Amino acid sequence: MKQYQGIAGLFLRLSLGTGFLSAVASRLGLAGARSSGWNKFLDYTAQVNSFAPKTIIPFIAIASSVLESGIAIMLLTGFKTKYAACAAGLLTLLFAMAMSYSFGIKEPLDYSVFAFSGGAFLLATMPYYKWSIDQMINN
Repeated sequence: MKQYQGIAGLFLRLSLGTGFLSAVASRLGLAGARSSGWNKFLDYTAQVNSFAPKTIIPFIAIASSVLESGIAIMLLTGFKTKYAACAAGLLTLLFAMAMSYSFGIKEPLDYSVFAFSGGAFLLATMPYYKWSIDQMINN
């Protein structure tokens, strides 16, 4: 059972990290023709955070991009995984709640934002992280 838990944790860690990195790459124009671009991301940030003053939208966009990048790197390398997973869970839960407020509950359900958040919180409960910096430090 422990073997499967390690593999499942690795898959979850890499999936979450790649998901964050992909989103940031798109908004920075690093995903080629499929990139959304920074201006579209700013517009979407304003829509998701419809309750926030327009003046803080650029801050929210930059802060979320920095957090997502840092969390992605930590998850992909397996460094301080429990902290990164908790941060990922909280960040995506906040995103899901903002989406729910601005668009209704269907939008975050359609994009599996609650599932992403739940997966991150599940990852935080795992006892060890296979093929990670955490594992190397603990051995």
